[in-house]
Amino acid sequence: MVKVKIDGVAKEYDDNITYKELAKEHKDSYEYDIILARCGGKLMELNKHITQDCEVCFLDTSYDSGHKTYIRGITLLMLKSFYDVAGERLKNVFVKYAIGNSCYCEVEGTKLTQKLLSDVEERMHSLVEKDLPFEKRSIDTEDAVNIFGDYGMYDKKELLEFRRVSKVNIYTLDGFEDYYYGYMPPSTGILKYFNLQLYDKGFVINMPNRKTPNVVSEFKSSPKLFKTLQEASDWGRVAGADTVGALNNIIAHGKASDLILVQEALQEKKIAGIAEAIASDDSKKFVMIAGPSSSGKTSFSHRLSIQLRTLGIKPHRISLDDYFKNREDTPKDENGNYDFECLGAVDVELFNKDMMQLLNGGTVELPEFNFIKGQREYKGNFMRLDEGDVFVIEGIHGLNDKLSYSLPKESKFKIYISALTQLNIDEHNRIATTDGRLIRRMVRDARTRGTSAARTIAMWPSVRRGEDNYIFPFQEEADVMFNSALIYELAVLKTYVEPLLFGIPKDIPEYIEAKRLLKFLDYFIGINSEDIPKNSLLREFVGGSIFKV
Repeated sequence: MVKVKIDGVAKEYDDNITYKELAKEHKDSYEYDIILARCGGKLMELNKHITQDCEVCFLDTSYDSGHKTYIRGITLLMLKSFYDVAGERLKNVFVKYAIGNSCYCEVEGTKLTQKLLSDVEERMHSLVEKDLPFEKRSIDTEDAVNIFGDYGMYDKKELLEFRRVSKVNIYTLDGFEDYYYGYMPPSTGILKYFNLQLYDKGFVINMPNRKTPNVVSEFKSSPKLFKTLQEASDWGRVAGADTVGALNNIIAHGKASDLILVQEALQEKKIAGIAEAIASDDSKKFVMIAGPSSSGKTSFSHRLSIQLRTLGIKPHRISLDDYFKNREDTPKDENGNYDFECLGAVDVELFNKDMMQLLNGGTVELPEFNFIKGQREYKGNFMRLDEGDVFVIEGIHGLNDKLSYSLPKESKFKIYISALTQLNIDEHNRIATTDGRLIRRMVRDARTRGTSAARTIAMWPSVRRGEDNYIFPFQEEADVMFNSALIYELAVLKTYVEPLLFGIPKDIPEYIEAKRLLKFLDYFIGINSEDIPKNSLLREFVGGSIFKV
């Protein structure tokens, strides 16, 4: 017998009972489907047996880890169904990137039609009804390399060739084998909510979000974002570095420096093109830059300003943070905490008054926000807009016209910047854009603010909520999008963030996320930062930037 405590109540169960059996006993206490368990500070798949006394809590599909597990399960279910329906003519299915709550995929080896996609979706639902188990087994890494080579999953084969561990776990669904980074659901029966839809050259899997995990989200096309993601993906493929295995291969053969130079040159070319677009229209006086946390907005605005100067335009940089309301006037959220992310935290009236006065040829004393005192201060920073001048304005609400309601539409040039990861682990395992930004932020916060990695992880959900509410809804309104992700950056950040993650104690909630990220970073061969240019956006996070950010 084993003694298991759940919700403060301890009971004895037969030795070797599974977490899934316990979950069935407690499912009525959860609003959504239970998909994982947590025991002793570790996440556990529900098919795992309990062999000793412990305390257990369950995670349903509304939890972050639970939602990610659901997505992995849907992915394997989709792949199994595609191979069942398309048969031998199918070479591979590539899981590429997220668009909202949907995941974009492409097919190789067979023509994708509505009939084929409908048959695949029907097959997926039939496998859900059968409630088939996801079976996990541990095999020698060398054997896994050979298996996936035989399957034609060459990205996976290359990835595993650089694994240092002697064993890897592979999952089987009704005879179909695959390798995944992360946990899996216990069986297909839980994967009830999804649909497939043709899109561009491929298709999207529409899935629920965390807030409503039992409702399939409607697909919202984001053509500008999709185009930016496609460009990044195409460039990565041309550069031969579209997966972690391919990147590791470049590093292992001593070609990382060349990749860094080419990637940095590509970004400089993109920034120069944006500057030329601004310079080509004399009516553009306010360059509004917005994007989610850790996108490199500050370094980007510096580099854009330099490019504008080469075109004879004098840029003046303004941070929207300097227009924060005084602390006592800042709105509070539902928990009674100051809400610095909302538009109400900005003195919109003062911002518009100052900008219109500048546009009309007047002189304005710009404020500077003192974050220690929580007050705006004036220190004689007088500004005027002369002919050939532009203002480069950086802040999270830059794309929202409610911020700059009084400025003529034709006077604004909007830029959306985000670190849109163009690298995937392999053909079936995506790297979430949010993971790259979180790692960037942990490194920067530790270096510039002395903030622990645990604290950054703890704050991240709040940061993400602000992005969902105030940034992402306006991204398609941008005139241009700039992808600040560098294809090599995670190999560099690895050496900075691993010590921070290892320092997170096992007895705090953030340890689970730290362990996940450490496992993720273990896929990469590290790169020394010495070859990174001083004006690189990555320097904003690792230090050594010429811009003193």
